[in-house]
Parts: sequence; structure tokens; C-alpha cells
Amino acid sequence: MNSDKPRLPPGQRLLSDPEQFPVLDLGVQPEISPENFQLEISGLVDNPVNLTFADLQNLPRTDITADFHCVTRWSKFDVKWSGVAWKDIEELVKPKPEAKFIIEYGSDSYSTNVPLEDMRKENVIVAYALYGEPIPKEHGGPVRIIVPHLYAWKGSKFLKRIEFLAADRPGFWEVRGYHNHGDPWTEERYS
Repeated sequence: MNSDKPRLPPGQRLLSDPEQFPVLDLGVQPEISPENFQLEISGLVDNPVNLTFADLQNLPRTDITADFHCVTRWSKFDVKWSGVAWKDIEELVKPKPEAKFIIEYGSDSYSTNVPLEDMRKENVIVAYALYGEPIPKEHGGPVRIIVPHLYAWKGSKFLKRIEFLAADRPGFWEVRGYHNHGDPWTEERYS
């Protein structure tokens, strides 16, 4: 984050209890064991893959500490995630030059779109651990995407598929009136 930006985006409130971490979802928390987890990465890539949980854990591990901003106006500072850096995902699948966007799909029928430019920020990861432990189901485990500089809805919980696209394709909340981009510092909440 640029040093000229405040840490807490406008319109957000910092959770007063550092242990608090609200759970928001579509009302569906699918049971996905790490043993049954599969992540398909396809679309405009030279090397489409299907990764197991073990495959993800065998890729280089990245640990980040990042602030988490929910569109419902709460923020949590210093959340610790571990997983695979987005740059390592791209190195594996080799996006084609015409790929400009991704759409993420969750096992709960959720989807969300993100420009590749945003995914290529330094601290974006495909996460499989929260505070050093497996991500619990209520927080989207076993795997979710974390895009710290956007509102949290831009990272799918219960991740099952990533598709690289040439053109933007709005996801679940975007077609229901949420902003297509989701920058907390400019309050891109709704369209």
C-alpha cells in the first residue's frame, strides 16, 4: 500500500476485538476435505492444470500479513495468510498475452472477477492457511484467494476453479449491483 494512503479506508471501522473475524458467505459452507480438494486453472493459459491440496503445498510457500476490508464496512488489521503467491501460479500456468482478467469460482456457486493487473500485486496469494493453521470452513477453507488491496469479496472462498479471460466477465455480486472493481480507498462498494 502507498504510504500516502491511510491504513483504514474511508467508511470502514476497525474491529475493536483483535480476535473477532466475522463470517459472511452465501449461506453455504461446502464440506471439502484437503484430500478431496481439486483446483482447476484453465482458460487462456499455455499450461492448464488441476492441482490437489498437496500439489499446492508443494509449490513455493508465501506468508503475508495483510489488512482485510469487508464491503459491509468492517476491517481487520494484520491477518496472517499462507499459500502460493499469485506470481508462482502464473509461472506454473503461463497466461497467454491476450489474458487480461480472471474469474474465480467457489464450490458454493460463487464467482468473482479481477483484472490481472490487480492479481499481479505483490501480496496476492492463493491461501491455504490462516494464522498458521488450515483455513477453517467458515473462512472459506481449504483454499481461498486473498487480494488485500480490494474488498474481500474479490477473493473467492472454497476455491475450485480459476479461469483466465481476454474480456471481463462480472461475477456473483458484480451482476447484483456491487462495483466491478472493489477498491476500498475509493469506496467502490456498489455500481
